[in-house]
Amino acid sequence: MSTQEGAQEKIGLVLLTGAGLDSRIWSKVVDGLDYPHLMANYPRREDSIESRNKLSLDEYVTHVKRQVDEWGSRRFVIVAHSLGGVIALRLASELNDRLAGYISVAAAVPKNGGSFLSILPFPKRILISTILRIIGTKPPESVIRAGLCSDLSAAQAAEIINGFTPEAVRVYTDRSNVSLPMVPTLYVKLTKDKEFSPSLQNKMISNLSPQWVRSLDTGHLPMLSDPDGLRAILGEFMANVR
Repeated sequence: MSTQEGAQEKIGLVLLTGAGLDSRIWSKVVDGLDYPHLMANYPRREDSIESRNKLSLDEYVTHVKRQVDEWGSRRFVIVAHSLGGVIALRLASELNDRLAGYISVAAAVPKNGGSFLSILPFPKRILISTILRIIGTKPPESVIRAGLCSDLSAAQAAEIINGFTPEAVRVYTDRSNVSLPMVPTLYVKLTKDKEFSPSLQNKMISNLSPQWVRSLDTGHLPMLSDPDGLRAILGEFMANVR
């Protein structure tokens, strides 16, 4: 067997971002991990907001699945962050014969038949639904700074705010009928998260029923505020996946 063939046999990582974020946000985490990795992109990032807003959850999943199919690793672990959990669960269902593990990093885990909005407490669900209809999916700068960027440096926060790409409304509202992945699962809880509160994360942990829960003392973007800590958790999980 050649070295290249051996590398293709190695279990890889498919990394999905949260809303509005560039896939390169994972770069500092995967740097130093000795596993193939795919930092997946969401569809039509260069198109106008109006054009992109017509996309469905199905189209997001299809776009990511195409990238996975074109990638070299046959078996992989999905790592999902925030809103990316909704896409990741669908992807896991469609590629379950290749799935070796599943990791949620403060990620959404709707119950079967639910949407991203369904995970929110009722009053906030109604509020966010109204906001999506009126102003779309890009929060004001002050909200991004207080939520996504609560523990980031000024330079990191500016990069997130300036690079934020609004997602399609239907990624938040489309319902999905999928079962939980029947593979080793891990939930990474972020104890200082201002975007996904610890109580909301506890609800997601209950929905996922993971074999393991690990905590990081960070805000919503540990891949920037503590990439070493997140890399160590991913590496530990990967070392035990077969």
